Amino acid sequence: MRTSTLLYHLTHRLLYTKFRDPGEEAKLHLFGQLKRIVKQWLDQHLDCKGDTYPAQLLYLELADRACERIKQAIDRANLAQGNSQIQAVLDPYNPVGSTAHVNFTTSKTERWEASSQHCHLNWLIMDSDWEAEFCRAAEAHPQVCSYVKNHNLGFEVPYLIGAETHLYRPDFILRVDDGHGPDDLLNLVVEIKGYRGEDAKDKKAAMETRWLPGVNNAKQYGRWAFAEFTDVYAMQKDFGDKVQAQFDAMVKAHLAAASHQLLAAA
Repeated sequence: MRTSTLLYHLTHRLLYTKFRDPGEEAKLHLFGQLKRIVKQWLDQHLDCKGDTYPAQLLYLELADRACERIKQAIDRANLAQGNSQIQAVLDPYNPVGSTAHVNFTTSKTERWEASSQHCHLNWLIMDSDWEAEFCRAAEAHPQVCSYVKNHNLGFEVPYLIGAETHLYRPDFILRVDDGHGPDDLLNLVVEIKGYRGEDAKDKKAAMETRWLPGVNNAKQYGRWAFAEFTDVYAMQKDFGDKVQAQFDAMVKAHLAAASHQLLAAA
C-alpha cells in the first residue's frame, strides 16, 4: 500500500470521528490541516515493532486508537497555547458527588483507619500496601488538608480505547493548600500506578486533555489537577520514606506549576 493512500484513509477517519458532532456534516475545510498533522505523526511518531507494518492501521480498531492519540496531541497543543474550548457536560441528575453519601459493605480486609482531621470516612479500603503507604504520607504532609480513597465514591472519568468507551476510576482525591488559601484549595486527583500499559496512557490523556480542562473551564467546582505516583516497585526497607519523598516532590511540582501560572497571569 502506498503511504499516500494510508495517509488519506487515516485522515478521513480522524476527520469523521474526532472533528464532527453527531448529526452535522464533516468539516471538510479541516482536511488539509489534519492531513499534515497525520503525516507528521506517521513520519515521526509511529514505531512498528516485530512484523507489524503501517498498513495495519487500516483495521478500524487500530485506526481509532491512532486517531485518539493524534487528537490527544492536538488537545495538548491547544491547552499549552491557552486555546482550549473543552466544556464539561454534567450529569443533570447528579452533577456533584460527596463523601457524605459513601455507604457500602465489603469483604475486603485490607483497610486504613483514616484520621478524622483529614477524611470524612473512618475506614478506607486498600487495594495494595502501596496505597496504605500513600495514605500515611498524605496524612503526614503539612499541605494536605483532606483526602479520600475513590472507592464507592462514584467518581469516574470516561475514556476511549479505540472506539470503545471505558470508565476510569482514579485512586485518590486530595485537597491541597497550594498557596491560594484555605478557601481555594487545589483538588488533586492521584493515580498510584506501577506498570504503565497503553490503557494507563489513555487514562492519563483523558484526564489531562478532556476531564481537567472541562471541569476547570466550568469554574464552578474549584481548581483541579492530576498526578501519577509511579515509583511503587521500590520495595526497600525504607519504602515508607521513599513514598514520603516522592509525595513531597509531587506536591512541590504542582506548587511550582501554580506559581508559574500566577506569574504568567500577572
